[in-house]
Formats: sequence, structure tokens, C-alpha cells
Amino acid sequence: MQIDHWQFLQNYTPARIARGRAGHSFPTTELLKFQADHAQARDAVYSVLDIPVLQESLKIILDSPIITLKSRVENRSEYLQRPDLGRTLSQDSRKILQEINVEESDICFVVVDGLSAEAINQNITNVLGNIIAKLKKINWTIAPICLVEQGRVAVADEIGFLLKSKIVVVFIGERPGLTSPNSMGAYLTLHPRVGVTDESRNCVSNIRPEGMSSEAASQKILYLLTEMKTKKISGVNLKDEVNDLKYLD
Repeated sequence: MQIDHWQFLQNYTPARIARGRAGHSFPTTELLKFQADHAQARDAVYSVLDIPVLQESLKIILDSPIITLKSRVENRSEYLQRPDLGRTLSQDSRKILQEINVEESDICFVVVDGLSAEAINQNITNVLGNIIAKLKKINWTIAPICLVEQGRVAVADEIGFLLKSKIVVVFIGERPGLTSPNSMGAYLTLHPRVGVTDESRNCVSNIRPEGMSSEAASQKILYLLTEMKTKKISGVNLKDEVNDLKYLD
């Protein structure tokens, strides 16, 4: 049997490297693993938010009603083909927010299925629980949490604006990879409004047990939020210098 001198790299990465060879293809075992991972990624794209469970757990975290909303997308097929429709609220959802009598708040949290609702189902409670507990201690005012089905990142800008929040944070299921079908991302934007572009956002990605832990993600997000509120900047103007600062203490 020929020795593969690259095989040691498997100890450092889940990437498909030094997996062996059978002719021009993978060995059967590795091919089956590839097909299984591919199936998991496809399943993640078509997963759905567990609305009842999320409502229950998030209501405990914030101790306020959870608002359930929808984008303009009608079904999953349309979601994948029309990203633009996922960036804006449906008329009914917009009306719900317009009829809510809210005062100006420091921050609004939006939870969106994105391309992996399962990533939200698995990761959101711990991360958001850590963040809100800390923000309550320093007297930040928090708008009701919004759950959005068939949404994209930008849908949070409209929500934050309608709820009169100075900062909006959207948690969204990221595009699943072959080794990461459960990865969640967070996008933070100062002064949310319709039409905000991506250079105005800060992103924390790969939030999952095998990637960035909930504790590390919470710490990084809290750092960015504190800097946003203090310096009144976000996006490319706000540099991530969190290093060893402990925002969960």
C-alpha cells in the first residue's frame, strides 16, 4: 500500500484532503461520506424554523412577546431564486410592526432562517441568552425579538427602523458547507433603515459547536455593540480589536 505523506493534515482540518484514491475517484468509504455530507447540506437549506420552541425559549430570555414575521417570499423555491424578495417584509408583517406602539430602543434582535434554519434552531438560544443577560446589566433598552421566515440579512434593516432601534443584530443561518450544515452568522448594523448596504455592517460568522463557540461569539458581538454605541460607527469604519477583552464577565 502506497503511503500518503499528506495524510497527517486530516488531524488539523475537516477539509477533504489526503482521503485516498481508487483510480480517478475516492475510495468507496470516502465517497459515501461525501454523499452523506452533501445530503446534510441540502437538508439544511430546506430546514424550517422550529417556531413554537424558539418562541418559548426566546420569551424566557427577554421576558417579552416574540413577534413572528414573514418576508415577501411565498415558498422555499422562490426564496432560492429571488433573494430580493427575502430582503423585505410582506405587507401583513410590515403592518404588524407599524401598528405596534414602541418607544425608541438601543437594540433590536432579529432571528432569520436564511439558508439553514437548523443552524438557528441549534445555536440561537445560548448566544442570544448570553448577550441579552449582559445588555440588561448595563441597562440597554431592547425591542421585542422578531422571528422571520424566508428572510435575508437586509430584512432586519426594515424591522429595526420600524421598531425605532438604534442598532439591529440579525442572526441568520449561513450557506451550509459539506462540513458545516449548522453554521449561524450575525450581522450588526448601526442606524438600520431600508437601503443600507453591506459595508455598513459588521459580521460574526461560523457560530457553531465545531466553529466559533457560543461564548466566543457572544463576547465578540458584545464588543462590537459596545464600540458601535460609543463611537457611533459600524461596518468598515469599525475595526474588530476584541483580542482578550472579556465582555461576558
